[in-house]
Amino acid sequence: MNGFVKRFLKPSKSSFFIFGPRGTGKTSWTLENYPNALFIDLLLPDTERLYQSYPERLIQIIEANPTQKVIIIDEVQKAPKLLEVVHHLIEKDKTLQFILTGSSTRKLRTKGINLLAGRAIERHMHPFMAAELSQQFSLKKALQTGMIPLIWEANEPIEALKTYISLYIKEEVQLESFVRDLGAFGRFLEVISFSQGSELNLSNIARECQVKRKTVENYLQVLEDILLSFKLEVFTKKAQRLLTAHPKFYFFDCGVYQYIRPKFSLDQPETIQGCVLESLVAQHLRAWCDYCSGEHRLYYWRTATGLEIDFIIYGENGLFAIEVKNKTKINNSDGLKSLHAFKKDYPSAQLILLYQGKEKIKLGDVLALPCEEFLLNLIPDSLGIKLDQN
Repeated sequence: MNGFVKRFLKPSKSSFFIFGPRGTGKTSWTLENYPNALFIDLLLPDTERLYQSYPERLIQIIEANPTQKVIIIDEVQKAPKLLEVVHHLIEKDKTLQFILTGSSTRKLRTKGINLLAGRAIERHMHPFMAAELSQQFSLKKALQTGMIPLIWEANEPIEALKTYISLYIKEEVQLESFVRDLGAFGRFLEVISFSQGSELNLSNIARECQVKRKTVENYLQVLEDILLSFKLEVFTKKAQRLLTAHPKFYFFDCGVYQYIRPKFSLDQPETIQGCVLESLVAQHLRAWCDYCSGEHRLYYWRTATGLEIDFIIYGENGLFAIEVKNKTKINNSDGLKSLHAFKKDYPSAQLILLYQGKEKIKLGDVLALPCEEFLLNLIPDSLGIKLDQN
């Protein structure tokens, strides 16, 4: 890949956190947008040990560099006590701006560290979006290896993905002592991969892993805290039908899911491929909601009778119901029943069906779009998703 990829995350004039999994480009983004900032890299062992044992050193560094008003602390969870010092410095000098990156929120939250409530906003960095890559985007490549920048830009992405998963688990889970039994956690990762894009049934997962349900709950929280996964809740606003109550589970990147998910001889390839496509759309919509200037939330919709829509976007720019089909051709029976039911309950909703074909088609109230075209045009701004529905 040639040159720096401009990301949709926008700089801020106030202090802020940037949370995102390893390899999503947080450090590159901060250095590109704040090239003259004072940079403290806690991934360096010596630096980490220094600030863990003596966080007040930050005060001395800033006092010695009075012209430096922007301070970047990379991977701040490595020395969480620094946040108390940052809090003190912000209160003392309103001209200082702190940019605090992190690939885990677990230590910051579980130890009761003050997350600078009201003094630093929270932003999130996601894997690449197709529109960020523009002409460099390849749907085939994205479905094979995901869109983590570190993996996308690697010469051997499959090997890089393998290394990424093993190092991530070792560094974020084992070294930080988030779980006691790494073997049991590894089995849990394989079992939970079968829940990708599905409702969570913790009792079944615990049975498969041969651990207690409470252990599974803890493992799930660890995954969320180290930003490897997320859950989608059911859309229940002004519900007119009996809905399911369980959230859906996703790994944050479809490449990570592909690598962790065991492949067996009886598995149907099209089933896994369909889940990968849905996962790719999920991570894009999640990123879009975070990057958009307005307030937007991502949900899914499932009734007690089994009607389901993969994604619901609800926010300032409207209500969108999005169904994903891993097909090159579609007809009036492909997922339209659920979309029509949703439209009946929510007349203002815009209905979208994504598929693997090449043509844009209007099927009554449903706009069917090629998935690649949709992703390439998914550009966050104040107007939201730009779709020509005429």
